[in-house]
Amino acid sequence: MSNYGFEKLSYPAHGIRLGQLISTFGPGAIVDFTDQSLMVAAPKYWREYNIIHDERLEKKLHVDGFRIPKGRSSVLKKSHLHETGVYEDEPSVPFVRFPEWYFCPKCRKLQRISEWEKEYYDSTSKFMKTPKCLNCNIPIIPMSILVACKNGHVDDFPWEEWVHMGKEKICDHPHLKIMANSGTLGLESLKVECTTCGTIKSLKGAFKHDILKRLKNKDGSEFQCSCRMPWKSKNKDKSESCGETPQAILRNASSLYFAKIESSLVIPPYSDRLNVAIENSHQFESFLNIKNKKEEKGKLKEFLDDNLEDYIDLIAEEINYDDKEAVKKIIDRKLNGDVEIDNTSRNTYRYEEYEVLLGNVGKSLFDDYDFKTEIKEIKDYNMPELSNVTLVKKLKEVRALVGHTRIKPPEQYIMGVDNNLGEAKLVNIKEYTDKWYPAYEVRGEGIFIELNSDLIDKWVGGNSHIIKNIEKLDLRYNKEKSIELKRKITPKFVLLHTFSHILIRELSFECGYSSTSIRERIYCDLPGEENKMNGILIYTADADSEGSLGGLVKQGNPEFLPRIIKNAINRAKWCSADPVCINSDGQGRDSLNLAACHNCVLLPETSCEEFNVLLDRATLVGNLENKKIGFFSRYI
Repeated sequence: MSNYGFEKLSYPAHGIRLGQLISTFGPGAIVDFTDQSLMVAAPKYWREYNIIHDERLEKKLHVDGFRIPKGRSSVLKKSHLHETGVYEDEPSVPFVRFPEWYFCPKCRKLQRISEWEKEYYDSTSKFMKTPKCLNCNIPIIPMSILVACKNGHVDDFPWEEWVHMGKEKICDHPHLKIMANSGTLGLESLKVECTTCGTIKSLKGAFKHDILKRLKNKDGSEFQCSCRMPWKSKNKDKSESCGETPQAILRNASSLYFAKIESSLVIPPYSDRLNVAIENSHQFESFLNIKNKKEEKGKLKEFLDDNLEDYIDLIAEEINYDDKEAVKKIIDRKLNGDVEIDNTSRNTYRYEEYEVLLGNVGKSLFDDYDFKTEIKEIKDYNMPELSNVTLVKKLKEVRALVGHTRIKPPEQYIMGVDNNLGEAKLVNIKEYTDKWYPAYEVRGEGIFIELNSDLIDKWVGGNSHIIKNIEKLDLRYNKEKSIELKRKITPKFVLLHTFSHILIRELSFECGYSSTSIRERIYCDLPGEENKMNGILIYTADADSEGSLGGLVKQGNPEFLPRIIKNAINRAKWCSADPVCINSDGQGRDSLNLAACHNCVLLPETSCEEFNVLLDRATLVGNLENKKIGFFSRYI
């Protein structure tokens, strides 16, 4: 894995899973390896990849497909920078070294990695793969403090500017040392010294809001955001003006990188075997590549008029399918679309999935290649709170990384990247002219449960206490948000979300999957929406080509599911943090949870759609004073 233009780093020492690349450690995220910290480079630098498709998600995100790195290339290349004569495997995903400031824990010298590299190369005539201090012959350590702004920029902490804060100017040739005072706790114990002018300053107050406004650049100008995006370029973006004052942040802080992931179930008719065969054909990919080039030149219509029929014939021949009209119909749908997916609401997008899970799309319309369900008889469950149960024996999900934010998490309810009206600006992962996003596909199984709509309405209508509590969450959630981003938080949504969480926790005991491998998908309408939804999909999916082993689906049968639900409800009655938890007026991020903590309801964030907020155990089981206000109170 490599710097831009630099010799490749050692492959065995630096690797991450593909699932992490599309989530936690996406482009622009810092990965702390054993010997150094690296940042995943932008997708435009990726070398080898496989192409995957999800027609619905492609239309929503206005792309022609998705790409996933192959992981490792068999191509062997020489160093781009130094003629070392060493050949090694070239990875498909490059990294850049970031942060760029390192210090030696022995001699305490603090300087940029480029200066460490120069010293190493001048002495050894080799590229420094593992950062080390030649004088002390020990590894050097990346600095743990960075600066970032809400517009997505990130840079090294301004060490030279900080140590000279309050001085008339920064000395001409600053040389820095980092010192620690064992007799003092906290940031006050860390001091930066400029050995050139003798100035010493501690890091006390470095994390205070707007403290960096007091800094001055070498030219005397006010210190502002550098607009740096190291994962895209080594240099600062001179074409962009941010205007924000960045704030100090720890290198390993969770708020440094929030991935924006759009996921989609591949449902009929897009899961049909013929549709999949067309998408995976080489002729179809060739057709898309030429189509995009012609579209950029404004010659798309002429290209389609002259070549579409020929490509249909070539595709049909490649997949060995005689019915060319069926192939043509699918190609026409992919080009023109049979539905318009231009809304920004996640609900509207998911309503198609909801209908399929309910069995409202006839099985005659599709085969079982990528999607297979079994609708169960609801009377067998003997639970009036449930109106439908569907066993999803086979599913495929596409997870696409569309962008990321810093400081504040992205708005999850808004799909795509067109709307940047939130508190934190979403940085688009792809380049403007690209027609793809990084993504990977997973296969697995799940249980879909629809709660009884009439009982929900009755529960909400006669429950002023719950309504009052959820109104608090609604006010906190929508505080300072623009009208475009406001979203009504309803008792029904909190009920479905909390129910999903306790069910996942219980299923992890029953079916053998860890809670980290089970995910939720919430189907809930907003007030005023025409399409009503009140269901949850609990599923597991992994990158194995065959998916999971059926252990989760089995738990959805009538002989198991009622017992599991009742056990989950009984566990939710009491939390080890009670009575503090059950009586909480607000906990978690921005106080967006009520009776919900790590001891009772919260899940690993990879499992939750809402970053573990908008949860309240009282919607299920009531509170200490009144158990009857819970939706499942009859089982307590």
